[in-house]
Amino acid sequence: MTDLQKRSLLKIAALTAVASAALVGCGKKEEPVAAPTPAPAASAPAPKPEPLKIAFAYVGPVGDGGWSFAHDNGRKALEKEFGDKIQTSFVENVPESADAERVIRDMASQGNKLIFGTTFGYMEPMLKVAADIKDVKFEHATGYKQAENMRTYDSRTYEGAYMAGVIAGKMTKTNTLGVVASVPIPEVIRNINSFTLGAQSSNPKIKTKVVWVNGWFDPPKETEAATSLMNGGADILFQNTDSPAVLKAAEAKGKRAFGWDSDMTAYGPKAHLASAVINWGPYYIKATQEVLDGKWTGGSHTWWGVKEGAIDLVSIAEDVPAETKARVDEVKKGLADGSFVIWKGPIADNTGKMQIAKDMVADDKFLGGLNFFVKGVEGKVPGNK
Repeated sequence: MTDLQKRSLLKIAALTAVASAALVGCGKKEEPVAAPTPAPAASAPAPKPEPLKIAFAYVGPVGDGGWSFAHDNGRKALEKEFGDKIQTSFVENVPESADAERVIRDMASQGNKLIFGTTFGYMEPMLKVAADIKDVKFEHATGYKQAENMRTYDSRTYEGAYMAGVIAGKMTKTNTLGVVASVPIPEVIRNINSFTLGAQSSNPKIKTKVVWVNGWFDPPKETEAATSLMNGGADILFQNTDSPAVLKAAEAKGKRAFGWDSDMTAYGPKAHLASAVINWGPYYIKATQEVLDGKWTGGSHTWWGVKEGAIDLVSIAEDVPAETKARVDEVKKGLADGSFVIWKGPIADNTGKMQIAKDMVADDKFLGGLNFFVKGVEGKVPGNK
């Protein structure tokens, strides 16, 4: 084989190898490219929890300017605090009778899981409904009976009564004070007595006359009772009823009086000496928060006063002497920090019997069962012999 033939064969072999390599390259499979990971689907927002439904039963109209008005202010404080976490409703003018049970039972049937009954006379009806409807929580104002799903709460209204008395004793010209009283239960008796004790701290000569109207909200009867007291010599009136009728009567007769439960200045600006007010908001907020947190428990009693921000004396008249205003401030501060006690002996009843010995302090059990008038209050507690 000639050199030319050898070179031709080598060239052919080289070209064949290149062609083979090209064919192999052309047939090579590419590595698969991973598909992009899809973005996770946006999760649906969690369903918004249903609002806690809360209902209030009022013994009077919300516009009574006193007791029910104060409770409704507490309800409004709840709405402001919790917003759309709760839904509140109320029924006003609910009598302390079989109607109360019907209304409270209806509130439960409408899905309310927290129900406030805001007067003493609802105690037995609410207790009966609570026994039948265990998944509802019941709160009763001023009562003393509880259950597994029902508890009681109250304000130390007697602290406001005492502070009002401090002013009354200084401002009276006849040394005769008058009280328009609702119903003869310990709460009311305690307020009459505390008002008198406060007045005696300013003026030992005072005496207190009482007229009972046997109801909480009855403006005509309240007016009649106030007029009777003024005709009997009382120049300063106090009340444990729910409307501003007493203050209005004093304004009409040129006498002086106090607001009760709410600031009643506007109802008798010339007569008004001060208003002993209740702030139910703090307790209502506490109770509702406990339900929302699953921490509410029944079977207990709460009694709040000046210390907890539940009681105050407000809108003191300009003509009250500065030293008397200062004394009220001292009492208020002492009640708040525990350095002052209203019910500390010696305290005798109006028959001369010593009820609290010198330097002894009445406990809440004693205060909760009061059934006597202190020295200086005329007459007898209805029902006592």
